[in-house]
Amino acid sequence: MAYDEGHLALLRDDLIDDPGIAEKKMFGGICFMLNGNMLCGVHKGGGMFRVGKELEADALAIEGASEMAFTKRRMPGFIDVNEDLIEDDARRHQMLALAKTYVGAMPAK
Repeated sequence: MAYDEGHLALLRDDLIDDPGIAEKKMFGGICFMLNGNMLCGVHKGGGMFRVGKELEADALAIEGASEMAFTKRRMPGFIDVNEDLIEDDARRHQMLALAKTYVGAMPAK
């Protein structure tokens, strides 16, 4: 398994009542899409959130967040999070709120 089922369950529970959410296998993990746009996901060792360049500094200020670099190249607007952040309800909800603000403003695909 390339991701922690418990982390997936936490995000799934956070998003279950949100309209426009779908799950998709991507990047060796599971991503959640909001109206067809990538919102967040889980991978081995943690997860990721799409917050956009405008909210990146706010996201990086949250303990457990770091710049995303899956392919050894930085991915602006995407934030990697460690297991501690995903397991902490307050920090996870804070990160999810930033991602929903950014992705929610995008046109649906």
